[in-house]
Amino acid sequence: MNRLLELPPEKLTPEQTQVFNRLVAGRGRILGPYKIWIHSPVVADGMEHIGTFLNKKGSLSKREVEIGILVIAQHWNADYVRQAHIREGKAAGLTQETIDAILAGRDPKLTDPHERAVHRFAAALVSGMKLSDAEFGEIEQVIGRAGVAEVLVLLGYYTSVALGMKVHEVPIPQQPA
Repeated sequence: MNRLLELPPEKLTPEQTQVFNRLVAGRGRILGPYKIWIHSPVVADGMEHIGTFLNKKGSLSKREVEIGILVIAQHWNADYVRQAHIREGKAAGLTQETIDAILAGRDPKLTDPHERAVHRFAAALVSGMKLSDAEFGEIEQVIGRAGVAEVLVLLGYYTSVALGMKVHEVPIPQQPA
Protein backbone atom coordinates (compact mmCIF):
# COMPACT_ATOMS: atom_id res chain seq x y z
CA MET A 1 0.00 0.00 0.00
CA ASN A 2 1.32 3.42 -0.93
CA ARG A 3 0.65 5.52 2.16
CA LEU A 4 2.00 8.75 0.70
CA LEU A 5 -0.70 10.21 -1.50
CA GLU A 6 0.97 12.87 -3.59
CA LEU A 7 -1.47 15.36 -5.04
CA PRO A 8 -0.66 16.54 -8.56
CA PRO A 9 -0.92 20.33 -8.90
CA GLU A 10 -4.02 20.08 -11.11
CA LYS A 11 -5.89 18.18 -8.35
CA LEU A 12 -5.22 20.75 -5.61
CA THR A 13 -8.00 22.86 -4.12
CA PRO A 14 -7.59 26.64 -4.41
CA GLU A 15 -6.34 26.75 -0.78
CA GLN A 16 -3.86 23.93 -1.41
CA THR A 17 -2.70 25.65 -4.60
CA GLN A 18 -1.90 28.87 -2.69
CA VAL A 19 0.18 26.96 -0.13
CA PHE A 20 1.79 24.79 -2.82
CA ASN A 21 2.85 27.86 -4.81
CA ARG A 22 4.33 29.54 -1.70
CA LEU A 23 6.24 26.38 -0.83
CA VAL A 24 7.68 26.03 -4.32
CA ALA A 25 8.55 29.74 -4.42
CA GLY A 26 10.31 29.58 -1.05
CA ARG A 27 11.89 26.12 -1.18
CA GLY A 28 12.08 25.37 -4.88
CA ARG A 29 10.10 22.15 -4.46
CA ILE A 30 7.71 20.34 -2.16
CA LEU A 31 9.68 18.49 0.50
CA GLY A 32 8.52 15.16 1.93
CA PRO A 33 6.63 16.37 5.01
CA TYR A 34 4.75 18.96 2.97
CA LYS A 35 3.50 16.21 0.66
CA ILE A 36 1.78 14.89 3.78
CA TRP A 37 0.67 18.20 5.27
CA ILE A 38 -0.66 19.71 2.01
CA HIS A 39 -3.79 17.55 2.44
CA SER A 40 -4.64 20.09 5.13
CA PRO A 41 -3.53 23.40 3.64
CA VAL A 42 -3.92 25.23 6.96
CA VAL A 43 -1.56 22.71 8.61
CA ALA A 44 0.93 22.90 5.72
CA ASP A 45 0.90 26.70 5.83
CA GLY A 46 1.35 26.82 9.59
CA MET A 47 4.14 24.25 9.53
CA GLU A 48 5.91 26.23 6.80
CA HIS A 49 5.85 29.34 8.98
CA ILE A 50 7.21 27.39 11.95
CA GLY A 51 9.88 25.62 9.89
CA THR A 52 11.05 28.86 8.29
CA PHE A 53 11.20 30.58 11.68
CA LEU A 54 13.19 27.76 13.26
CA ASN A 55 15.64 27.48 10.40
CA LYS A 56 16.11 31.15 9.50
CA LYS A 57 14.75 33.58 12.07
CA GLY A 58 15.02 32.08 15.54
CA SER A 59 17.63 32.71 18.20
CA LEU A 60 19.14 29.22 17.90
CA SER A 61 22.21 28.88 15.70
CA LYS A 62 22.18 26.50 12.74
CA ARG A 63 24.38 24.11 14.74
CA GLU A 64 21.95 24.22 17.68
CA VAL A 65 18.99 23.54 15.40
CA GLU A 66 20.81 20.56 13.88
CA ILE A 67 21.72 19.25 17.34
CA GLY A 68 18.04 19.28 18.30
CA ILE A 69 16.99 17.63 15.04
CA LEU A 70 19.60 14.89 15.45
CA VAL A 71 18.26 14.21 18.95
CA ILE A 72 14.80 13.73 17.38
CA ALA A 73 16.25 11.47 14.65
CA GLN A 74 17.93 9.34 17.34
CA HIS A 75 14.86 9.16 19.55
CA TRP A 76 12.41 8.20 16.82
CA ASN A 77 14.94 6.13 14.85
CA ALA A 78 13.88 8.29 11.93
CA ASP A 79 16.05 7.31 8.97
CA TYR A 80 14.67 9.97 6.61
CA VAL A 81 15.37 12.77 9.09
CA ARG A 82 18.69 11.18 10.12
CA GLN A 83 20.06 11.08 6.59
CA ALA A 84 19.05 14.62 5.69
CA HIS A 85 20.31 16.09 8.93
CA ILE A 86 23.63 14.28 9.05
CA ARG A 87 24.41 16.28 5.90
CA GLU A 88 22.92 19.47 7.36
CA GLY A 89 24.79 18.98 10.64
CA LYS A 90 28.09 18.60 8.80
CA ALA A 91 27.29 21.68 6.70
CA ALA A 92 26.67 23.58 9.95
CA GLY A 93 30.10 22.53 11.23
CA LEU A 94 29.30 19.57 13.47
CA THR A 95 31.97 16.87 13.38
CA GLN A 96 31.17 13.29 12.44
CA GLU A 97 32.17 12.30 15.99
CA THR A 98 29.61 14.72 17.48
CA ILE A 99 26.90 13.57 15.07
CA ASP A 100 27.63 9.90 15.82
CA ALA A 101 27.48 10.52 19.58
CA ILE A 102 24.11 12.30 19.34
CA LEU A 103 22.66 9.59 17.09
CA ALA A 104 23.88 6.92 19.52
CA GLY A 105 22.30 8.73 22.48
CA ARG A 106 25.71 9.48 24.03
CA ASP A 107 27.08 12.74 25.40
CA PRO A 108 28.56 14.52 22.37
CA LYS A 109 31.01 16.42 24.60
CA LEU A 110 30.03 19.80 23.20
CA THR A 111 32.30 22.62 24.34
CA ASP A 112 30.01 25.56 23.56
CA PRO A 113 27.75 26.20 26.60
CA HIS A 114 24.76 27.17 24.43
CA GLU A 115 25.05 24.03 22.29
CA ARG A 116 25.52 21.91 25.40
CA ALA A 117 22.38 23.39 26.98
CA VAL A 118 20.33 22.81 23.81
CA HIS A 119 21.49 19.20 23.65
CA ARG A 120 20.92 18.60 27.35
CA PHE A 121 17.41 20.08 27.19
CA ALA A 122 16.42 18.27 23.98
CA ALA A 123 17.81 14.91 25.12
CA ALA A 124 16.06 15.19 28.49
CA LEU A 125 12.73 16.10 26.90
CA VAL A 126 12.67 13.33 24.29
CA SER A 127 13.72 10.74 26.84
CA GLY A 128 10.83 11.71 29.12
CA MET A 129 13.18 12.84 31.87
CA LYS A 130 11.77 15.36 34.33
CA LEU A 131 14.18 18.24 34.80
CA SER A 132 14.59 19.50 38.34
CA ASP A 133 14.07 23.20 38.96
CA ALA A 134 17.85 23.58 39.27
CA GLU A 135 18.49 21.82 35.94
CA PHE A 136 15.83 23.88 34.19
CA GLY A 137 17.28 27.04 35.75
CA GLU A 138 20.76 26.19 34.44
CA ILE A 139 19.44 25.64 30.93
CA GLU A 140 17.29 28.77 31.06
CA GLN A 141 20.25 30.84 32.23
CA VAL A 142 22.24 29.79 29.16
CA ILE A 143 19.63 29.81 26.38
CA GLY A 144 17.03 32.15 27.88
CA ARG A 145 13.27 31.86 27.77
CA ALA A 146 13.27 32.41 24.00
CA GLY A 147 15.70 29.51 23.60
CA VAL A 148 13.56 27.29 25.83
CA ALA A 149 10.48 28.09 23.72
CA GLU A 150 12.35 27.52 20.47
CA VAL A 151 13.79 24.16 21.56
CA LEU A 152 10.29 23.02 22.54
CA VAL A 153 8.85 24.03 19.17
CA LEU A 154 11.86 22.59 17.30
CA LEU A 155 11.29 19.22 18.97
CA GLY A 156 7.56 19.33 18.23
CA TYR A 157 8.05 20.33 14.61
CA TYR A 158 10.69 17.71 13.83
CA THR A 159 8.83 15.02 15.78
CA SER A 160 5.92 15.72 13.43
CA VAL A 161 8.30 15.46 10.45
CA ALA A 162 9.84 12.20 11.74
CA LEU A 163 6.52 10.59 12.57
CA GLY A 164 4.89 11.70 9.32
CA MET A 165 7.71 10.28 7.23
CA LYS A 166 7.68 7.05 9.24
CA VAL A 167 3.89 6.57 9.18
CA HIS A 168 3.71 7.29 5.46
CA GLU A 169 6.77 5.12 4.75
CA VAL A 170 8.39 7.85 2.69
CA PRO A 171 11.45 6.39 0.95
CA ILE A 172 14.82 7.86 1.76
CA PRO A 173 16.06 9.79 -1.29
CA GLN A 174 19.17 8.32 -2.88
CA GLN A 175 22.21 10.55 -2.60
CA PRO A 176 24.41 11.27 -5.59
CA ALA A 177 27.60 9.18 -5.58
